[in-house]
Amino acid sequence: MTRANLTALIAAVADTISSHADELTSLDQAIGDGDHGLNMKRGFEAVRADAATLGEKPLPEALKAIGTKLVMTVGGASGPLFGTLFMTLGKEIASEPGRPDFAAALAKSIDAVAARGKSQPGQKTMLDVLYPVQAAVAAGKSPSEIADLADAAAEATKPLKAIRGRASFLGDRSIGHMDAGARSTALIVRAVAETLEADA
Repeated sequence: MTRANLTALIAAVADTISSHADELTSLDQAIGDGDHGLNMKRGFEAVRADAATLGEKPLPEALKAIGTKLVMTVGGASGPLFGTLFMTLGKEIASEPGRPDFAAALAKSIDAVAARGKSQPGQKTMLDVLYPVQAAVAAGKSPSEIADLADAAAEATKPLKAIRGRASFLGDRSIGHMDAGARSTALIVRAVAETLEADA
């Protein structure tokens, strides 16, 4: 992972989240507080602003710094959850990870998110995207396959009833809506996958 690679990944994710902020807000207005798009945009724009500094750090330290920045700037429930994902990934990953190393570190990071949110797959959260993505990484799927899987996994949250988060207060009324956190997770996965594929 070179400085240029990391800077490109940060830019790609920030661009994607910013361009989809209104969509994420609309999804969150249906079953949440309606601030997910704005919060995520603010967080990843803050990360983008630090891209030059982050690019100077070893990968583990850069990921931990990204996680810390997201906790500080995203706010709401998403800040601690996305922050935990990146901070734990930084803690668990090697400086120059191979795919098996990355898959193992990602698994521990997702488990940390599940523990932080007291949630599990099937409860209409970002975990419904993260766990399938990790399995696809571990299975050796291509970046484009992983991105497509992430999109499908987010779509598959529509018929689920929310058990955790703000949406859980709606009960059955949460059914039929895509989870905003699942969608933003899928957007991040696609941005990373397409950037890595372009650099391959």
